[in-house]
Amino acid sequence: MASAKTIEIVKATVPVLAVHGEAITKTFYQLLFERNPSLKNVFNMTHQAHGTQPRALANAVYAYAANIENPAVLAKAITQITQKHTSLSVTPEMYDIVGTNLLEAIKIVLGDVATADIINAWAEAYQELANLLISIEENIYQEAEQQEGGYRGQKNYTIVKKEEESSIITSFYLKPSDNSAIPPFKAGQYVAVNVVIPDAEHSHTRNYSLSGCTTQNTLRISVKKESGHPAGVVSNYLHEIAQVGDIIKLGIPAGEFVLEPTQKPIVLIAGGVGITPLMSMYMDLFHHAENEVLFIQCAKNGEVHAFGQRSRQLADKKKSLKVISIYDEPSSTDQPDYNGLLTPEILKANISSLDAEYYFCGPVPFMKQVKQMLLSLEIPEGQLHYEFFGPSGDL
Repeated sequence: MASAKTIEIVKATVPVLAVHGEAITKTFYQLLFERNPSLKNVFNMTHQAHGTQPRALANAVYAYAANIENPAVLAKAITQITQKHTSLSVTPEMYDIVGTNLLEAIKIVLGDVATADIINAWAEAYQELANLLISIEENIYQEAEQQEGGYRGQKNYTIVKKEEESSIITSFYLKPSDNSAIPPFKAGQYVAVNVVIPDAEHSHTRNYSLSGCTTQNTLRISVKKESGHPAGVVSNYLHEIAQVGDIIKLGIPAGEFVLEPTQKPIVLIAGGVGITPLMSMYMDLFHHAENEVLFIQCAKNGEVHAFGQRSRQLADKKKSLKVISIYDEPSSTDQPDYNGLLTPEILKANISSLDAEYYFCGPVPFMKQVKQMLLSLEIPEGQLHYEFFGPSGDL
């Protein structure tokens, strides 16, 4: 624990962070990348350009300051952070770099308000948090290394198969280039993918959910082609340029959005590309569980709906599994089970009991709608599990 004086000073800065937190984190990232351009290889620079990462960091700093004397409140956030950091191969040395630039950003933005006492208190508080995260992450690294197929940091993988799942989603099957075993992972986890793109000033890292089964001898990621403005740098590279035989780097599997042991029915609710971690869970349930499982797949139409046929084939082989599709803009040739949006009536008609464990993933507006619907049905919040793509947040 930080000293009583440090706790007092840091908590006193909470109102200041509420006003200036995002300005501080934007300044921090500017300093960080100007002085340490190699870190652009680690961070998602699209999130920097859109402002989502500085905003997420500002919220995290604010939460830490507000709860510095009761870190147990931050347990969930700390788990998310350490999982993300280990996927990205963050090292203790990076914490020193981050701390130096964060303290300087505070000085720049707050000016004379940032007295020596405030800076010293934040230095102590940051080091306390850094030490905690470093310790947790080291345990994760060691556990990953000790397992068959495990390793620390990044490893070369070869693309052994490239398969179109829909008009916008393509799967990539990956095997270690040294022909070693694949690392163990839990259904629902993700990996950090690092690619070198021709003529780019730095390599690019993105996290992609593992969409395959834990019993396979490859790791599979299924990537949506982001064709907006600006277009997704990595997703377009993978779709348009990467080919079978190419080598990319992967970090260790990570993430806490995984199946929890239960005897209850399990409902998987996917929106768009949010189907990727849920497909991994569904395949795992097919192989290893006897729970009643309802897999609800929501998409715009059949053209962009990934894994529909494959998931129904598994359901045909196991009576405890059921798959339904819902399209909000079906084409004239589509034959979904339902048109429009997911409703309580659809849910009630397809599951034996609403007292189930619910896992959902997709665009944030979709997840908000799903969560609100489930809470309106008086499903306890502890039975709701969801995953964000991009910087973490809450619904």
